[in-house]
Amino acid sequence: MLTPLEIENKKFPTKFKGYDDVEVDTFLDQVIVDYEKLYKENAELKNQIEENKKDLEHYRSVEHTLQNTLVLAQTTAEDIKTNAQTRAEQIIRDAESEARRATEAVSKEEFEIRKRTEELKRQFEVYKTKMENLLLSQLELLKDNLDID
Repeated sequence: MLTPLEIENKKFPTKFKGYDDVEVDTFLDQVIVDYEKLYKENAELKNQIEENKKDLEHYRSVEHTLQNTLVLAQTTAEDIKTNAQTRAEQIIRDAESEARRATEAVSKEEFEIRKRTEELKRQFEVYKTKMENLLLSQLELLKDNLDID
């Protein structure tokens, strides 16, 4: 691509019956101004394209990182959910087991209390019978003692 400087420095040889030098120079000056403007605009646009490419690569990198982060977050969430479910099931199993042990302990204690209560009732009946017999024998003795007098 020609530069504005190359256009400005271009010299044409003059020939007999050629173009008017002043008109050609004036026109070339106008072409140089316009071409220089387009040349600078083109350079700026190329720079802008390069910057846009860099930005695009950056955003693609960010997008890739975000996608990886999202996948990692989803995987982590699933792992946490699975672990929480497993832990909850273990807690329920432990609680059920503890409840069974507690129920068995209460049942055993209830059985022991009932057994002890029955034993105490039996002992009471034995004691009551002994007391009745003692009282009856004492009453007999009293009667016997009263009859003697």
